[in-house]
Amino acid sequence: MKTNESFGISSKEAMDKLKRDGSDLLRLSQYGNLTFDIYKPREVDKQQPHDKDEIYMVISGKGILNADNKKTNCGQGDILFVPAGTEHRFENYSTDFCAWAIFCNPSGTRQNVM
Repeated sequence: MKTNESFGISSKEAMDKLKRDGSDLLRLSQYGNLTFDIYKPREVDKQQPHDKDEIYMVISGKGILNADNKKTNCGQGDILFVPAGTEHRFENYSTDFCAWAIFCNPSGTRQNVM
């Protein structure tokens, strides 16, 4: 992993790397406090709250994000945001569920524009 330079990877390349690694989450790149990972929960999503804001972008499959007891259906192409410290996990996800996971330090106040 290199830092402070441009980064690009296809979802297929990232999923292949994750499969070879054998883990649920694989760090692909980091720039300062911004990290780019790929995430594919196995049988049970065992996430715990953490100190980073997180953006998920669903690559494939579908499921339900349960964040702070609020359930949101999600599928390929959807973007989901989870603030730092929030209890969250994916539930009832398909076997092909996979998502980009982008982490960063929390800063400021979120403003919805929609």
